[in-house]
Amino acid sequence: MTLEGYSYQTIPQFIGRELGISDWLAMDQARINAFADCTEDHQWIHVDQEQAKQNSPWQTTIAHGYLTLSLLSFFQFSMGAIPPDVASAVNYGLDKVRFISPVKSGKRIRNRVVLLSVEDKVGGRLLKTQNTVEIEGETKPAMVAEALFLLMGNP
Repeated sequence: MTLEGYSYQTIPQFIGRELGISDWLAMDQARINAFADCTEDHQWIHVDQEQAKQNSPWQTTIAHGYLTLSLLSFFQFSMGAIPPDVASAVNYGLDKVRFISPVKSGKRIRNRVVLLSVEDKVGGRLLKTQNTVEIEGETKPAMVAEALFLLMGNP
């Protein structure tokens, strides 16, 4: 995705605008299991397909909410929400994170990004974006979060 005229210098002009929508990403059981291994969170609702089929209200395993949250950086960079002429961008924090609907194993998700604000800081600019992670075929999003990225000037 490329927004016409979107750069480090012009980014304040895009406040309030949708920056774009990422490609779909599969949330398969292998990804869920790998995240469980990395975080030591092996709760059955995430990793035990048989127990989930019998005891879960969704009748399948679901992704960790923090797995969905951890994908925000990937989504932002892959879709071009970070201007292409930025020397570097780092995570700065999160505001108002809400997990709305569980992401069932096998579903695909994508991120819709709106630029909320830009604040000049020493050595860079702080971007706040509204992120709505959608689940393919469902009306309610998986998650809504405000993410903060510190952009470090032009190279």
